Amino acid sequence: MEALSTTKLSSKGQVVIPEEIRESLGLKPGAQFVVMGSGDTVVLKMIVPPSPEDFKEMLRKVHKEARQSGMKKRDVEAAVRKVRAAR
Repeated sequence: MEALSTTKLSSKGQVVIPEEIRESLGLKPGAQFVVMGSGDTVVLKMIVPPSPEDFKEMLRKVHKEARQSGMKKRDVEAAVRKVRAAR
């Protein structure tokens, strides 16, 4: 069941997420969000890091794609140097 509540924007631009919403979503202090806005809609999307297993699977897929494309370690190192130099 989805929880529904109301809240207000403070003079500092802060929004309090009501306790019942925090509890139902398991939100803890320090939780991070992406904030998206369009028209009269504001959406908060929790940033949830992948589990170690999911991260390993993502790396496996990236390595496989890199091998299939012919990308070499030196290509990645050159790209990193280029981005860092542009800063």
